[in-house]
Amino acid sequence: MLHGIRVLDLATLAAGPLAATYLGEFGADVIKVEQPQGGDPIRGWGVQKDGIGLVWKSIGRNKRSVTIDLRTADGQDLVRRLAAECDVVVANTRPHTLTRWGLDYDALRRINPKIVMLHVTGFGLTGPKSSRPGFGTLGEAMSGFAHTTGESDGPPTLPSFMLADGVASLNAAYSIMMALYHRDVHGADGQLIDVNLVDPLARLLEQSLLAYDQTGEIAQRTGNRWGISAPRNTYRTKDDKWLAMSASSPSIAVRVFKAIGRHDLVDDPDFSDAQRRLERLDDVDKLVAEWVAQHTLDDAMAVFEAGEIAAAPVYDVSQLVEDEQMIAREVFVRVDDPDLESMLVQAPVPRFSGNAGIVDNLGPALGAHTAEVLTEVLDLTYAQIADLCDRDIITLGRNAS
Repeated sequence: MLHGIRVLDLATLAAGPLAATYLGEFGADVIKVEQPQGGDPIRGWGVQKDGIGLVWKSIGRNKRSVTIDLRTADGQDLVRRLAAECDVVVANTRPHTLTRWGLDYDALRRINPKIVMLHVTGFGLTGPKSSRPGFGTLGEAMSGFAHTTGESDGPPTLPSFMLADGVASLNAAYSIMMALYHRDVHGADGQLIDVNLVDPLARLLEQSLLAYDQTGEIAQRTGNRWGISAPRNTYRTKDDKWLAMSASSPSIAVRVFKAIGRHDLVDDPDFSDAQRRLERLDDVDKLVAEWVAQHTLDDAMAVFEAGEIAAAPVYDVSQLVEDEQMIAREVFVRVDDPDLESMLVQAPVPRFSGNAGIVDNLGPALGAHTAEVLTEVLDLTYAQIADLCDRDIITLGRNAS
């Protein structure tokens, strides 16, 4: 779908590189530029096996790794020359550093007016915090997410995965596609896309904002409950497992009462009316929790599925990958890899009727494609490449092509 689109991924860690990864899954040629000394820090981040970063293997899928020292004038010139041959540039270096290197949007559009540049930062390219460094944890804290997550008597709770980076990367990927559409369909130039780690996650916390603006109410932590839906919680089963339930649709709550044998509540306005039921949230939760506690997970799920009730088991990762629905949809794919033999990774998420996302290969060795890209894209000779290597501007990694 994106064959013919070339992406220059200058970013590190999560949000920017993830956006580039999504494009690579649908055919874009993603050239990953890394510092010769160590490469993208995500190579050493998280769980390692035999010195190989597992997160890098997934985020680096379908990319070609090129090492260029961006702190040198010759390295910066190489990147500008690559940008002239690309459709998209992805960066997350702080604005003043990119400007000093001559790799900011104004500099790149002078050599390639059609370039679409995604610049991911902690707080955005404008405003008093624009020059501060930032990570996803700060986005999760400032967006309001952590404040509303956790038990009512507990501390603000941060996620155990890259939530802010992930949400930002999704916003970034569709923003790139809109900019390319605007460029290619309307004959326009490229443009700069400003995405940070706070705004996209804050955009999802609409309920908190709307309630505060119109009622002055500040949302507080309520554990797994949600003040606009009842029942909505996680419930422990007789066999010490957990299931989750949501009655966001009013009719589902009525089905729950029927399923647990409380037909008397179906016509009771205190329980059947959606708004009045919220005033009895503790009572509703107790009824469901007591019923679930008397049944095994399998038995409870069988009753709820028969009653067309929105309930699901709370899975750990082993249960997730073994679920029949996940297997049928091939949500996870096993990919051969020279370092790990093979690795199970998430498959591309969007499903198109005419095109399938791909995972051709996992993250390559640092600099594995330096010579290949510089000869193919910039027509450098092997003598020029050897000279750049001698001066430590580039390196040729193991398995280099």
